[in-house]
Amino acid sequence: MDAFFRTHSYLVEHTNAPVHRSLMDEINWNDRMVGIKGTRGVGKSTFLLQYAKEKFGPHDHQCLYINMNNFYFQGMGIADFAGDFYRKGGRVLLIDQVFKHPEWSSELRKCYDQYPNLKIVFTGSSVMRLKDENPELNGIVKSYNLRGFSFREFLNLQTGNNFRAYSLDEILNDHERIIKQILPKASPAKYFMSYIHHGFYPFFLEQRNFSENLLKTMNMMTEVDILLIKQIELKYLTKIKKLFYMLAVAGPKAPNISKLAHEIQTSRATVMNYIKYLADARLINLIYPVGQQFPKKPSKVMLHNSNLIYAIYNINANKQDAMETFFVNSLWKDHKVNQGTKDGFYIIDEKKKFRICDAENTKIRFSPDTIYARYNTEIGKDNRIPLWLFGFLY
Repeated sequence: MDAFFRTHSYLVEHTNAPVHRSLMDEINWNDRMVGIKGTRGVGKSTFLLQYAKEKFGPHDHQCLYINMNNFYFQGMGIADFAGDFYRKGGRVLLIDQVFKHPEWSSELRKCYDQYPNLKIVFTGSSVMRLKDENPELNGIVKSYNLRGFSFREFLNLQTGNNFRAYSLDEILNDHERIIKQILPKASPAKYFMSYIHHGFYPFFLEQRNFSENLLKTMNMMTEVDILLIKQIELKYLTKIKKLFYMLAVAGPKAPNISKLAHEIQTSRATVMNYIKYLADARLINLIYPVGQQFPKKPSKVMLHNSNLIYAIYNINANKQDAMETFFVNSLWKDHKVNQGTKDGFYIIDEKKKFRICDAENTKIRFSPDTIYARYNTEIGKDNRIPLWLFGFLY
């Protein structure tokens, strides 16, 4: 146990989270069991360590961070370890990558039943279905999603500001006043394309090649998050990777399932399952017409965030595609996004019609029943809102 405390103290002491993640304030930290899901690379480990640093400091033995990557846990159950920790005065156990332990869900249930005064916060992959696939956790775990940086968080980091998040209604009804508060302190246009290219994943702060790091992360998403958690045989990995690449380079459009099945030599049903796994891993987003959902074929498949576009096919990156990807990714957290009637159009929450368009396009005829999210501008008026402002939704 002393070795774990030493590691914990070192990691907490050397944790530097330059941006306060909004999820930190959304979680009810009084709950006994909290699950934090998120795609690989968005900062889940740092999030746990930052919580430990803010609430306990590096040397308080009431709190302990552990990672299931440690080989020690191949021979030790989580519940037995938690018991030892609890008897030594531990009260908050932070478990990173919990899914790496083969019996993780039943072990967490034991902890919950045997140690009523012990709080457990764990992280897992976005591919995990905490309650659907682990009925023993029903009713005892509160699940949250940690996302990559929003444009607001990225802008705060780059400019030293502390701009707050706004609800969609606030942006729609009051965007002109909100923008007047932001523009004197920062120029969003100066930073927006940098965010589109490399701002979603916090590891852009590291002194490493961002694209190479992102490619490595994407491979880990397929090799570990999808194959391990969904228990898919390794021989099918190349099919999943090829499918992802084909969807990515095709750009945002309806997939031809029969053609994809032929290309990767599998059935249509398997292609649809793989597409769902890629969506669960937050590699792609599936867009449907209003009233439809999986397992129907989506009307559009697009990459989950714009950074992925530039990592996969930088030379052929289309700006309109990147802007639509940004919009969908920003709205996706708290709102329902459906396909509109034409290209560039989306229906939000089954009622609001949006068009993503270039502010420099002078041929657009504006309609009062549509909200125009426009790029290449910092300001807005009436139903014309600068696209970057939707990056302030979280």
